[in-house]
Amino acid sequence: MSFFENTADFFSKIPSINFRVTDILDICLVAFIVYNGIKLIRDTRAFQLVKGLLLLGVGYFVINALNMEASSYIFEFIFKNIFIILVILFRQEIRHVLEKVGTSKLSNLSHFLKGGSSEKYKVVNEAIIEISKAVQRMSDSKTGSLIVMEKELLLGDVIETGKEIDAKITHELVGNIFFPNSPLHDGAAIVRDGRLLCAGCVLPLSKNSELSSDLGTRHRAALGMSEQSDAMVIVTSEETGTISVAVEGELIRNLSEAELREELIDYILDDVEIEKSSGDSGLFTKLFKGKKK
Repeated sequence: MSFFENTADFFSKIPSINFRVTDILDICLVAFIVYNGIKLIRDTRAFQLVKGLLLLGVGYFVINALNMEASSYIFEFIFKNIFIILVILFRQEIRHVLEKVGTSKLSNLSHFLKGGSSEKYKVVNEAIIEISKAVQRMSDSKTGSLIVMEKELLLGDVIETGKEIDAKITHELVGNIFFPNSPLHDGAAIVRDGRLLCAGCVLPLSKNSELSSDLGTRHRAALGMSEQSDAMVIVTSEETGTISVAVEGELIRNLSEAELREELIDYILDDVEIEKSSGDSGLFTKLFKGKKK
């Protein structure tokens, strides 16, 4: 049968194919998972591992075609245990995906039911102003610092490496923590919900081999923290006084105090519901408690 006859036969069978709504949803779901999986690993070392696995697959096909029994046995063993191998190789990426799913926009539902968070917005906004002021002063004096602004993902494992403070943020307090030769100046400070939770914390270093050689340990730690969480990390260079922020594995450098404040507000307060003066309650309060008099 010729190519054209095969093609005509295929298209003649299309009207008889019975597609259900669930089949369309199934295809869309698989496409969504594949697309986001590729997007997730595209700029990480996982992409190199995927290419290596594809080459193994091609090698396995060639070995089978040539009937190479000893090599086939080794490759069969590898592919029979491929799931365990993938979990070991991609453990960091799998953890990152699960953390992103766990810190999804479902938090918006709680804001919708419980009402506004204007008080939280006020506290965090004031903290951002004080931190920006402190960072600018440390930049002027070329004092090295590392401040982690926690977002949705809680950093309990990092917090355990430092000393608890749990204090209201002022620029004087931040400056004292990172003052040269102070007990906690070498580590990172963690900020949660507008409060200085702890200081002297140890951050994971970035494993990105393509980073510029002029980046010191602080910047590599900031990038490493931003790669493994949704936090925004502020860095001031001890050598140049340059202010930088690391977020989602990217480093934004040479910021002024105003630019730093704007970056923090745009990112940290993005999911906080702002209620400045309306005083309206959430849906849950309105339905079950009525209006205040």
